[in-house]
Amino acid sequence: MASFVFFLLQTLPIAFLIYFITHYFLHTLLTKARKLPPGPTGWPVLGFLPFMGSMPHVTLAKLARQYGPIVYLKMGSTNMVVASTPDAARAFLKMLDLNFSDRPPNAGATHLAYNREDMVFADYGPRWKLMRKLTNLHMLGGKALESWAKTRAEEMGHVLRALYDKEGNKEVAVAETLSCAMANMIGQVMLRRRVFDTTGSESNEFKDMVVELMTSAGLFNIGDFVPCLAWLDLQGIERGMKKLHKKFDALLTRMIEEHTTSSRERTSGEPDFLDVMMGYYNSTEDDDKEGERLTLTNIKALLLNLFTAGTDTSSSIIEWALAEMLKNPEIMKKAHQEMDQVIGRHRRLQESDFPNLPYFQAICKETYRLHPSTPLNLPRVAGSACEVDGYYIPKGTRLSVNIWAIGRDPDVWDDPLSFNPERFMSGKQAKIDPRGNDFELIPFGAGRRICAGTRMGIILVHYILGTLVHSFEWKLPSNMKELNMEEKFGLALQKKVPLVALVSPRLSPNAYVA
Repeated sequence: MASFVFFLLQTLPIAFLIYFITHYFLHTLLTKARKLPPGPTGWPVLGFLPFMGSMPHVTLAKLARQYGPIVYLKMGSTNMVVASTPDAARAFLKMLDLNFSDRPPNAGATHLAYNREDMVFADYGPRWKLMRKLTNLHMLGGKALESWAKTRAEEMGHVLRALYDKEGNKEVAVAETLSCAMANMIGQVMLRRRVFDTTGSESNEFKDMVVELMTSAGLFNIGDFVPCLAWLDLQGIERGMKKLHKKFDALLTRMIEEHTTSSRERTSGEPDFLDVMMGYYNSTEDDDKEGERLTLTNIKALLLNLFTAGTDTSSSIIEWALAEMLKNPEIMKKAHQEMDQVIGRHRRLQESDFPNLPYFQAICKETYRLHPSTPLNLPRVAGSACEVDGYYIPKGTRLSVNIWAIGRDPDVWDDPLSFNPERFMSGKQAKIDPRGNDFELIPFGAGRRICAGTRMGIILVHYILGTLVHSFEWKLPSNMKELNMEEKFGLALQKKVPLVALVSPRLSPNAYVA
């Protein structure tokens, strides 16, 4: 018996080693025997990771021009495919939507999004469906958005009064103004109160935290693709994420505690969004199998999603639109002429005016095309092996859709690098809609994992941008000879140099105080 045990101890490790080597080589040979999409050869171990650079969306767009609409990359130990044309995006996000309905695990989801307890990074399942249903019913859906239209109008009143200076020009830090306004709009719906009374150090710190989150979460972290190196945190990304998470957690905890205290004093009125979520709160923090309850961690994570994505993506689009109009004054002039004809100068713009402002809507679409809020759609992962356009896509392959490249595809758009709203005024492109069905223009993604805030984002962009354009004359400060239009990569595409502009009122004085 002892000799038999000794024999097993000697042979089992060798048998396991032979099994794993054979399994690995067989898997490799079988994969290579099938036709993978074309792509570049990277380094051993790291694959193509060292070549991504600081502007991955640009790097991947160049690869698409070289290798075609679907590019295969070896990123560390991870397979990755990138779709860079409307047809390629449609193949993955429509025809194979269910197979690519989950997100791959990564450091951002772990350290920023409460270990994937949120709605953005959570697996497609009962808990995700509950959070999506609640946000649609009570905040982001069509009826919910109509119910808080008055809140949007009130907050824009605060913005107009803050910017109004009847004596002349007022210098505006656009990103700070937008971040404060949007946080207050969302705060009114979620917590029934403004988050910031005025722009200042507190609102600026919040804006900086949001930008840092969106930037760090968009970085290609070595540890996500080479797990054996994750503990080293070679780029320092995870250390920064953990530090930032503590700040956000403290802020969200304080919001929930203050809301809980104030709710005891409230005896009437409609419940706000946090009231609704707390109605599904499971205080034991147990994972119920049906996903019909929310833990406190789920609630914090969902608040984090709504405050960060809700403020940063929309504000970045508005900032880009204003920058393009300042760069092209004739476009601003045409927008003013259309608005003066439809609205006049004696009242503020209202959301009901939008159907009568086709040129302004074209400006918004052109901004979505040239400056999409998320240049690379949030990654998805193949639940099982599949085939796309004759190419084999292995199970576990990470999918990125290069929305930025699609918007600049010369096979789709004439003169794609020019900001030209006229392209959306006639012909087939006039019918293109950014809500995820027309794959030439998918700034919010598409399919079942399309951005939950698509409707809200479009309304906020149209209303806030439209109000700012209609209410003020815009020009660059006298010391600025040329507008910097460089990009800064992240989950949201930021202006590298934040926009600062001079505004002066163009409406009757009573329009700013109503």
